[in-house]
Amino acid sequence: MVSKTRFWYPFILLMFLCAGAAMDTIRPDNHLNSSTTVVSVGEMFELGFFQPTDSEHYYVGIWYKNIKEDPVVWIANRDYPVTASAFFCISDDGNLEIKQGRIIYRVTDMTLPNANVSATLLDSGNLILRDENSSILWQSFDFPSHTYLPGMKLGYDTRTQSTWSYVSWKSSNDPSPGNFTLKLDSGPEKQIMILNGDAIYWRSIRSWGDSSNFFEFPVETRLNMYNFSFVSESDTAYLTYNIYRNDTISRFTIDATGQLRQLLWLDNEWSVLNSQPAQPCEVYAYCGANSSCSNVSSPICSCLPGYKPSSVEFWNNGDFKEGCSRKNELQCGKNDGFHMLTKVILPQKHLTREVQSFGDCRSSCLSNCSCSAFSYTGRNCSIWTGELINLQQLPVNNSSGTDFYLKLAATDLESKKSSSNMRRAVIVSVTVTMTVFTSAFCIWQVKVKRDKRKGETLDTFILFQVFVSDTSGTYSCFMLSVICTRSYGSSTVKQAGQDLLSFEVTTSPSHTQKEQCKGRWQVEHEKEVEIPLFSFSSVSAATDNFSFSNKLGEGGFGPVYKGKLLKGDEVAVKRLSRQSGQGWDELKNEAMLIGKLQHKNLVKLLGCCIERDEKILIYEYLPNKSLDTLLFGTNAMVTLPWNTRVGIIEGIAQGLLYLHQYSRVQIIHRDLKASNILLDEDMNPKISDFGMARIFGGTEQRATKRIVGTYGYMAPEYALQGVFSVKSDVFSFGVLLLEILSGKRNTGFYLSNSLDLIGYAWDLWTSKRPLEFINPETHDAYCPIAATRYMNIALLCVEERAANRPIMSDVVMMLNNELTVLPSPVQPAFSNARNVQDSSQSIPETSQNKLTISVIAAR
Repeated sequence: MVSKTRFWYPFILLMFLCAGAAMDTIRPDNHLNSSTTVVSVGEMFELGFFQPTDSEHYYVGIWYKNIKEDPVVWIANRDYPVTASAFFCISDDGNLEIKQGRIIYRVTDMTLPNANVSATLLDSGNLILRDENSSILWQSFDFPSHTYLPGMKLGYDTRTQSTWSYVSWKSSNDPSPGNFTLKLDSGPEKQIMILNGDAIYWRSIRSWGDSSNFFEFPVETRLNMYNFSFVSESDTAYLTYNIYRNDTISRFTIDATGQLRQLLWLDNEWSVLNSQPAQPCEVYAYCGANSSCSNVSSPICSCLPGYKPSSVEFWNNGDFKEGCSRKNELQCGKNDGFHMLTKVILPQKHLTREVQSFGDCRSSCLSNCSCSAFSYTGRNCSIWTGELINLQQLPVNNSSGTDFYLKLAATDLESKKSSSNMRRAVIVSVTVTMTVFTSAFCIWQVKVKRDKRKGETLDTFILFQVFVSDTSGTYSCFMLSVICTRSYGSSTVKQAGQDLLSFEVTTSPSHTQKEQCKGRWQVEHEKEVEIPLFSFSSVSAATDNFSFSNKLGEGGFGPVYKGKLLKGDEVAVKRLSRQSGQGWDELKNEAMLIGKLQHKNLVKLLGCCIERDEKILIYEYLPNKSLDTLLFGTNAMVTLPWNTRVGIIEGIAQGLLYLHQYSRVQIIHRDLKASNILLDEDMNPKISDFGMARIFGGTEQRATKRIVGTYGYMAPEYALQGVFSVKSDVFSFGVLLLEILSGKRNTGFYLSNSLDLIGYAWDLWTSKRPLEFINPETHDAYCPIAATRYMNIALLCVEERAANRPIMSDVVMMLNNELTVLPSPVQPAFSNARNVQDSSQSIPETSQNKLTISVIAAR
């Protein structure tokens, strides 16, 4: 009996092996139901029925076998959902179909010579239908859904009438075809496009005949991980790619909001490597026709010179779709002329031909009554006719961009010339007057100081440059150097020439003295703090002649280097750029303010250097760099524990509270952002960069025509009207708090239905899903109640009306006292329908998160 049982073992084993071998294949004699699946041989992908969250419907789809988060990559029956009783099979005529009772949905519809076929799921995620000779009759890769996998195509084949395009889901829980389609344009430029219905929503800037520019994603990402290729023939054009390493899981998706995202499976979660459109200006025709879009301005849309809003009411309410129209029609003759715009991304839809010279290109446009503008680059003459769509204005410091010549009527050109001459005359008159006055004042100051205390320490050099315009429009200049001894409150600068290398960091004036009284930071009476003035030679030696290996980063006014002193101490050296044409006022402002301030959450200034036209500040060295680097840098994959995030949040709040309420003078920072929060070895945050800060005398608010700051952090009343107060810093703190909680950058986060990170947070808050906003890296350690509370506080800080925002003392109390009942936030400042009180005001100077632009003096 025993021997008979053993006799059957080989046959039983063979049956199991045969069953295992067929797990990736469907044959005519078997089918799938809602509880069975087939798995690719390497267990990469799985095919079967799935049910979306909060849905009663079932769909046949393919998903990643071992990834539970957003795994579906292909759907067979997007338009025809079924119930749990349906099954997926091969029909009697060899086609794939889904049956539910008497209802049959045919996935394929082919006439085959026989029904001896099989369907196999490959490790690439491709489902193929083969005949008995293994010839491929049909494959799912030719009928994509919303996910673009390695090996798939994006393009078209006119011979077979095939189109490889990708259609978004209708919503996150509804896989039926949505509004957005990713496709390759069949025109000569072969641009990648996203359509919203039939309208263009986004299109790539460049042609994709060069696959190295694929999707405009970072070069290092493309070269290290992906192999892209572009195939173009008379009837066929498509883009495809594969991944160098087999263990790398990556994909592109077009989601329900219209975002084309590049995803990488890393550390058990999907990491977004890049996303398009990344900024509002990248949305096609975001500002309408005949306008300029700038991601670093507020508002981001402006009419081109010689144009005015087509609808003033819509434009002032932030609705730019109507665009702009000419103030004066062209005369189609020699009276018309051109106005040059520099550093622009050229508009769409132009004709290009080769000419011999710039003059030929200009004449070609001038003689063409339909020509609106032209651009000339290396014998290529581009001509625009009709309306100008999608022109983008790049920041002044951007090295890319093209010159663009806008055709205007003679009256518009004369108006601009007259305005320019008037402005130039006013500037020269004011500059000369102020120079004379300031020179006299400084000379008088020198005399007074010398009379009172001879031999007193030198404070600073003030350098005046006066530019005088002559009739030809050229400039001559003379410089007046005045050695002026000034008192900076409680801060003075020591005699020039100290050796930085031998400087004792530990004996420098302390900025960390504190007392804790009734839960609030207090400081001792601020004594006079001397600011050492170091020689340039010693600063250069400490930084190894400002070597690249010592470079820590680059700010709005120049690079920052690490310096090493003789006793092993390290310092941070901020060298203001000569090319910026800015910085004297900011350096003076920063030295003055930091010299007054003493708090553990403010950066410590060790000294400065003003020599050989150099403008340098020396700070304490903080080894953990900036919060911006930790949250958003290229190595930002390192987990930032929840408790560390909480400590950073509370430290920033304490530093702001000190500036607003407990320092001897009330100070508004005006440029609070992640890159201006530095972290010491214990991850204690320190607020830095006081070049834009202003001193208040305790009044509520002030207005300025000179708007400075960083796009994405500026309060709406400041960005639009120039009004700033302590509530402006509160708004910036709220944005910063949202970035720390989510791990996402405000200005780099863009969805079609959420204009920025604030809008995304508000959407989740109002739909009672706040925990979806929290960075998933902290999910194993964070407290849901505390996280929700912090998100509530952040939304209170970013409310539209400044009067509704809390002051920093209230913020600190809400952060530290869990028993405090929080008010419910109202709509924050993200709405596209925000009123603009004065559309004629000058466009404010702003910057992206890593760049700051400012010309401002301390008060």
